Amino acid sequence: MIHRLRSSRQRFQITRHFSSKPQPFDPPPVPPLRRVVVTGLGMVTPLGCGVETTWRRLINGSCGIRALSIEDLKMEGFDKETIDHTFDQLTSKVVATVPFGANAGEFNEELWMNSKDHRSIAKFISYALCSTDEALKDANWLPSELEKKERTGVSIGGGIGSISDILDAARMICEKRLRRLSPFFIPRILINMAAGHVSMKYGFKGPNHAVVTACATGAHSIGDAVRMIQFGDSDVMVAGGTESSIDALSIAGFCQGHCLQNITLSHKNLLDRLNVAEMDLCEGSGVMVLEALEHAQERGARIYAEVRGYGTSGDAYHITQPHSDGRGAILAMTRALEQSGLHPNQVDYVNAHATSTPLGDVVEANAIKSVFSDHATSGALALSSTKGATGHLLGAAGAVEAIFTVLSIYHGIAPPTLNLDRPDPVFHDGFRPLSAPKKMSIRAALSNSFGFGGTNASLLFACPP
Repeated sequence: MIHRLRSSRQRFQITRHFSSKPQPFDPPPVPPLRRVVVTGLGMVTPLGCGVETTWRRLINGSCGIRALSIEDLKMEGFDKETIDHTFDQLTSKVVATVPFGANAGEFNEELWMNSKDHRSIAKFISYALCSTDEALKDANWLPSELEKKERTGVSIGGGIGSISDILDAARMICEKRLRRLSPFFIPRILINMAAGHVSMKYGFKGPNHAVVTACATGAHSIGDAVRMIQFGDSDVMVAGGTESSIDALSIAGFCQGHCLQNITLSHKNLLDRLNVAEMDLCEGSGVMVLEALEHAQERGARIYAEVRGYGTSGDAYHITQPHSDGRGAILAMTRALEQSGLHPNQVDYVNAHATSTPLGDVVEANAIKSVFSDHATSGALALSSTKGATGHLLGAAGAVEAIFTVLSIYHGIAPPTLNLDRPDPVFHDGFRPLSAPKKMSIRAALSNSFGFGGTNASLLFACPP
């Protein structure tokens, strides 16, 4: 009995000793935030493969949108009756595809999809690899030293992944051929494998990150990468978004969700609505190389622009519709401006998200007027939506449009809004989207991206330091 009492007393003393409040550590070190700049660009879009080709065609008023074909459905292996019936059932027959071929400005399928190293890779991953290759060469950043690779990371996201692979797998189940399923099926459909393959190809051992925030994916990928550099996780980040969702199942899904308009192309290749954003599905990729300013200056890199602000918010309202007060968009833009240290009047151009949905466009327009006030309504703020030329690239949209925004600063040209025949009454006096390219000095420019689920991102770029 005495022995048991002593044991209990000892346990109580031990418990009491360890339950006493521990002494806290000193605050962690807080290094100063580093400035981040853009030193490399790469694109694969319906306007062409490559930044120079895409930008030239955008400024010249070219449009990458065309009529849907049966081949676009990617239903190889299905019988003709099923394919024809599927095509007839689709309420939207407009798409924007990447031009394939071996000529300049075309996506070389043999190089990026059919070569020995890429046969197990889905198209959206191939697009990311192609645009990354261009961006890294443009930035002249292909390090061989282990230390530099450890200080280089990847942040590339996507919206949907490879739905066509899922459709093929479902067909195999129906045909009782599941044992023929490719061992690469899962790696082909996982969205993070775009970042994974880029990391593996170049040996980048820094942060390996993949964002999935619907149509805001590309912008969030870039913004997150900026913060990784600012906080010292890496010196260089390869960042952007990629998408390839032109297939029977994806198009049917968006049609059933009333996200695509019931239209076809006219003989003039013009559309009869405000914009072409939600009227088609399109594909492509946009990637930029981001660097700490000091790192870029030390190696003598060319600097396109500085990333001055990254604002994010959530609507907390509806799956696809923003609240009529536009508070989510206002918060994202305001937060980007607050981080930048710039006044709204110092922003010269806005690349709007502008998906051609009547409610979404009006809400965004009013949000821009709320943030920029007289600067917007006076006509001093240039405004356009490049989706009129490229269509809506979904998970790649934010990255491609961010690159357009950077190029507008670099070249001193605000790109036009194509296929805009009847602007909404919300636009009046000096507050109107550009219908033609405008040569102007652009010191700072904002790119908006909003996605399903009410997720918002705004990226603010400025001329090089």
